[in-house]
Amino acid sequence: MLGKFGKKLLTLLVAAGALLLSSPLVYAAEVLPGAGESYTKALFAVGAMLAAGLSIGVAGLGVGVGMGNAINGATSAVGRNPGVQGKIMMTMMVGLAMAESVAIYALVIALVLLYANPYTRYFLG
Repeated sequence: MLGKFGKKLLTLLVAAGALLLSSPLVYAAEVLPGAGESYTKALFAVGAMLAAGLSIGVAGLGVGVGMGNAINGATSAVGRNPGVQGKIMMTMMVGLAMAESVAIYALVIALVLLYANPYTRYFLG
């Protein structure tokens, strides 16, 4: 079913996916505790990374859907009434800037969780 090129591309994609999925294990070794230490630091780091990733992912998905919906409505409105294109475009641009600010807030939250987490002192002492 797949040609020669398709098989090579599929092999390359599977290898790249395996490499990307296994690389966090290499970097997790520096967080793992030695003998007699608890796993609190590793679990806290993993939880912070998951929360940061989820905040960016969910915000990106929501912002993308919202911006696409706004652009769809604006292009439909301009198609129906080209005479008010300036007002519609200005309103759309302001709305897109407001929607983009949600993604920037999510980025700030993710960076705080990763680099300046206020709960570090409670969990790690």
